[in-house]
Amino acid sequence: MGCIVVYIFFAVVAGGHDFVSVQATAGWLNITAELGIIAVPLSLLMIAGEIDLSFGAVIGAAQVIVALGAGFYNAPIWAMIVLALAFGVLVGVVNGLVTVKTGLPSFIVTLGTWFVVAGLGLGLSLQLTGTSTLTLTSIPASAHDLFAWTVNGFHISILWWVAITALASAVLLRTRFGNWTLATGGDLFAARAAGVPTGRVKVTLFIVTATAAALVGIVQTLEYNTGNATSGTQYVFYAIIAVIVGGVLLTGGYGSPLGVAIGAITYGFVSVGVYYTGWNTNYAQAFLGALLLLAVLANNYFRKLALTVR
Repeated sequence: MGCIVVYIFFAVVAGGHDFVSVQATAGWLNITAELGIIAVPLSLLMIAGEIDLSFGAVIGAAQVIVALGAGFYNAPIWAMIVLALAFGVLVGVVNGLVTVKTGLPSFIVTLGTWFVVAGLGLGLSLQLTGTSTLTLTSIPASAHDLFAWTVNGFHISILWWVAITALASAVLLRTRFGNWTLATGGDLFAARAAGVPTGRVKVTLFIVTATAAALVGIVQTLEYNTGNATSGTQYVFYAIIAVIVGGVLLTGGYGSPLGVAIGAITYGFVSVGVYYTGWNTNYAQAFLGALLLLAVLANNYFRKLALTVR
């Protein structure tokens, strides 16, 4: 309902400025897709009762790996793509194991990882090349078609997002692992008592989230022919907003990838809609903040209502 209201609002206010045009639709879909690729895996992690803040740094690090290796040292780009994905897996393993083994809040663990990864990516980029922005001079057709293909302004990242959302929905609703995820976030101690491998669930979801972030870094590098260690920072806040607006409870145990996809779409509407209104683009921050507060209040209300009905 919120998503529809936001779209109608901008269609009316900015309709005369072509918000409903094909170009604008491609714009908000492209923004939505790259955010959704991260937000959907993150939603599964948050449903399991944990959170990851380091994925913003992983996006930048993946860009540095691909652009530095293929653009500066002329290494095979497919090798750099695999290396970037492997780095995402490594960060996910570290986040998961430290969180599970120590019992520390994942907020603190991944905040630390965020600074470590961001610092290493930026430091190595500056030390080796003298700049934080690296350029790709040529991209093989196979890699371009898989990660940067565009038709009429619509990027292939949209297909990646749709596929990841469908897969995540099927896993959560149709598999044992999905039941384990919901149980882990709903009541950790009861899940353990029932034999759910909660530690394995959390580590797996940390890996998936970080790998998805690396994928976004790869997509952006090949799409824009550049890589920057700091380019993923903004996604940390926007992805969490999309997850919460999409109906995932901060306490865990409830939510759906489809709802989070709708939350990402809502973000896309706001990001592009404010631009087409001709207003100061800083107002987008105000819209997103208001949406976040309303979503938290609505989620809390409906949760209490559901518990009362039961």
